[in-house]
Amino acid sequence: MVRIAIGFRAANLVLGVLSVASAGTVVRQGPQISAQGQQIENQLIHLRGMSDSDRAVTTKNLARSIRRLPAGTEKVNLANGLANLATEGDFGRDTLQDVTTTLEKSLVETPQPKERGEPAFAYIELAQLARYEHMRVSLKTPDYMVALAKFGEIDRTRQAANFTLQDIEGHPWTLSSLKGKVVLVNFWATWCPPCKKEMPDLEALYNRFKDQGFVILAISDEKLTTVAPFIADHKYTYPILLDPARKINDLYKVDGIPKSFVYNRKGQLVAQAIDMRTMNQFLGLLNRAGLK
Repeated sequence: MVRIAIGFRAANLVLGVLSVASAGTVVRQGPQISAQGQQIENQLIHLRGMSDSDRAVTTKNLARSIRRLPAGTEKVNLANGLANLATEGDFGRDTLQDVTTTLEKSLVETPQPKERGEPAFAYIELAQLARYEHMRVSLKTPDYMVALAKFGEIDRTRQAANFTLQDIEGHPWTLSSLKGKVVLVNFWATWCPPCKKEMPDLEALYNRFKDQGFVILAISDEKLTTVAPFIADHKYTYPILLDPARKINDLYKVDGIPKSFVYNRKGQLVAQAIDMRTMNQFLGLLNRAGLK
């Protein structure tokens, strides 16, 4: 998942103590780290360039390497960075559980202080893995439980959400008017690598199911002059909506992309994806809404 820093559009993904901008520039945000930590960090930076099979093996090995590091904030940061990347696709449930366990154990060893009165981001990441990826987590500390409860509140907001946005051709779309159809709301951007990776699968799914009442509403917070040429170049045909004021992004509490939300024909939120999904993963989400 690519993290969004509101007000600084190039800041995306936190890897350990590094911030990796959309152009690939690496900017250190914290103190220098150990030689072992640096080796792990270098592998994290290059994960996206690997084939899925190599990435799965490397992710599992990185989880175990991080687990062997001495306790400390460096270990938490690296475990959190790996967790952020490990949900970009499907690298196996066992691999994702290894990543989750590594993050959990690092937080048990080194509890993190609150950030501006809120649980540290590592607790939020762990709570997302438990709630949306259904990973096993036994941690019961107050900050983790607060983070977990926060997602319950957010989900209730997403269930009740309604909006109207115009697509890149100027046509308005209103979510509540689409009851009777299966709707996938997808948040994305042209600068987001995992977003772009899943878009061909979304196009294929749209063409496969649109005659069965399937609608994709893909929402970008970018300008029309940025989005329209990108869509024309790639020839995507599902509706692309514009949210330059980020009102709907904020309504859905989108702090990282891509994110997808599936509503069934009754307008009920039946499935969520906190990150990029493969074709098979998307099919699993759509199955919950009755599409097969």
